[in-house]
Amino acid sequence: MTETLTKQAVQETMASLAYRNQAFINGRFVSAQSGKTFTTLNPATGKALTEVAACDEADVNAAVEAARAAFDSGVWSGLPVAERKQVMFRFADLIDQHRLELSVLEALEAGKPVGECFGMDIPDTAATIRWHAEAGDKQYDAISPKGAGTLGMIVREPIGVVGAVLPWNFPSMMAGWKLGPALITGNSVVLKPAELTSLSTLRLAELAFEAGIPAGVLNVVPGLGQEAGKAIGLHPDIDMTTFTGSTEVGRLFLEYSARSNLKRVTLECGGKNPQLVMGDAKDIPTIASNVLAAAFWNMGENCSAGSRLIVHRSIKDALLKEVVQQLEEWVTGDPLNPEVRLGALIEEAHMNKVLEHIEKAKAEGYEVLAGGTRLYAETGGYFVAPTIFDNVDPKAGVAVDEIFGPVLAVIPFDTEEEAIAIANDTCYGLASSLWTSDLSAAHRISSAIRAGTVSVNCFSEGDITVPFGGYKQSGFGGRDKSIHAHDQYCELKTTWIQVG
Repeated sequence: MTETLTKQAVQETMASLAYRNQAFINGRFVSAQSGKTFTTLNPATGKALTEVAACDEADVNAAVEAARAAFDSGVWSGLPVAERKQVMFRFADLIDQHRLELSVLEALEAGKPVGECFGMDIPDTAATIRWHAEAGDKQYDAISPKGAGTLGMIVREPIGVVGAVLPWNFPSMMAGWKLGPALITGNSVVLKPAELTSLSTLRLAELAFEAGIPAGVLNVVPGLGQEAGKAIGLHPDIDMTTFTGSTEVGRLFLEYSARSNLKRVTLECGGKNPQLVMGDAKDIPTIASNVLAAAFWNMGENCSAGSRLIVHRSIKDALLKEVVQQLEEWVTGDPLNPEVRLGALIEEAHMNKVLEHIEKAKAEGYEVLAGGTRLYAETGGYFVAPTIFDNVDPKAGVAVDEIFGPVLAVIPFDTEEEAIAIANDTCYGLASSLWTSDLSAAHRISSAIRAGTVSVNCFSEGDITVPFGGYKQSGFGGRDKSIHAHDQYCELKTTWIQVG
């Protein structure tokens, strides 16, 4: 059945939802051993959705025990990769079949526009699982170039038990980025969703089990970061942790690794990403459309958000006029309305932090071109108008701090060297955009920008075929997406054989 997105379909789906709110360990839903729960809210209303199992060290121990037993048994790790691939294809198909349900869950719990979830996040999750599954049996191991009498085999083996800790801004999509390469390479996984967004991830685990992923291979332990997340980081029988979230928390996982078993760690962390618009850039309407998407997609709650617009002084006024005009099309409102482009921020504390940054920038005298206020306070929801500040000093807080909300700082420049210096003057290095009509400048400037992704004449993170991750304090240890992600979930083994 092909699902369609209409207001009626959303309302009917909401009425039929049954929240999966327990941990998923060894193929079944179970309460936290402590019996504790926490409340998950709807950011658009500030009201409770349900109570979710608050897992802690005891539950993580049970999940790791199940994951290790499954791994050692070979029920998944020992399957031919072609057989794992077929199971993962069924998993992806089930995600597609439950696209509307998963989209509504994410819109309800994360405040994300349901149209965005339905049109991008959930289809991308299924496509990611399918892509990694298809790629799994396309990689070859190697024989070293030795002479007669010896044989040097270089092979990949699954690393074992993977602990994956997810962010709240793209719950399903980030689960797909981790599960795709981790599962197809034969690992077992203990996955912790962000405590603010557990529901869609728990439903994904149920669908994975229905698809045929054996009990114990995929376990989900919802809970608080300082309890369940820390327990994953410190667990001596987890072989690797992969984390997406803030740089501050990412540092903790490096510490946990050092204090425990030196488990491998990959981190995808924060960003304060530049959008460079050179003086020779053409097609102002297209640039403006991309500038808005970069800055305000997902309410700016995006680690690759282009929150710094570094624009040549000669075209700044024309570009900003078009940006402000197009911003009128970015409707903020009920995330469950398919026509809405901007939903609610994730929680009240985060909304207040964003508003504090806005008020500070106002107090420092920066001109507000748009927004700058809270919206719909009467709903109890956490809405902030998309906000643009003009003529911002590159050293100002609004241009330096990762606000993680719908706030754009406009910084003018005069020379190419100045633009590059401003772009690189950050502790982050995740993503960037560059607009120019000069091919030589495109090569020269993109090479000079210290970031893991540089999109030229567009805003993009690329697709599943390219790696995603950052320089400096935006990343550590590896990349998500692409075939490169497979190797980080594997150990590399040399087998040296004396033949004669």
